[in-house]
Amino acid sequence: MSSVSTAAKSERRISPVFLGIAAVLVVSGWAVWTGFSDSAGFAVFVFVVSAWVVSLCLHEYAHARTALHSGDISIGAKGYLTLNPLKYTHALLSIVLPVVFVILGGIGLPGGAVYIERNRVKGRWRHSLISAAGPVTNALFALVCTAPFWLFGLGGMPLDFRHALSFLAFLQVSATLLNLVPVPGLDGYGVIEPWLSPRIRRQIAPFAPFGLIAVFVVLYQGTVNHAFFDLIDTILGHLGVDQNSTYCGQNLFRFWTSQTPQCEVPAFFGN
Repeated sequence: MSSVSTAAKSERRISPVFLGIAAVLVVSGWAVWTGFSDSAGFAVFVFVVSAWVVSLCLHEYAHARTALHSGDISIGAKGYLTLNPLKYTHALLSIVLPVVFVILGGIGLPGGAVYIERNRVKGRWRHSLISAAGPVTNALFALVCTAPFWLFGLGGMPLDFRHALSFLAFLQVSATLLNLVPVPGLDGYGVIEPWLSPRIRRQIAPFAPFGLIAVFVVLYQGTVNHAFFDLIDTILGHLGVDQNSTYCGQNLFRFWTSQTPQCEVPAFFGN
């Protein structure tokens, strides 16, 4: 019994890799807040990227933890409960590509790389909750990022830190919305899949590998693109984050594009 208990604890012990990423987040956040770094943009870049990776780890952890309590007891042995991004089935999809998309395009690309033994999970509601746990985590992360805006006010908050939080919140909201699209390969489809008939699931299955690609192709279309980013702006607006702060945060984040980041929102921003 003692050996089993020890094994269970080791399977849930927070990984030093995650703790290292969290430490980078704290130090870079302090640098942005205090203006310690000569390059505010670089500090914002490190802060946002490390926070984004932390959110990706928490996203996958939420899937895994919900699966564990839903019947998949194999989750612990796979290392998913340690928050170690190196334990994911596809680190490229869950960590590398989302970070690259943030750097290149400033959008929260959904990841997904924990292997869940669905045959161990009984009940359609449990399957849906496992899939929903990830985007719910992103939504909660967005609420935490925006709490200073809608809960405490902004008195005393350094401007660069405010802009960094705004852009980070933008990424979390975009990731939440994209994840909830009911397309194969995204969590939104995982939520509704248990409720579909076996015939429909078989018909959809061959298209699953192309779901995310299809979403981005559609999102590239002008009307859809405008509607998507307008929705993000509306949500952030209700949370007290103005479009100008988001744009300034993105400009600071992309420090390599300009030696003097501008904070004047162009008419086309987000569209």
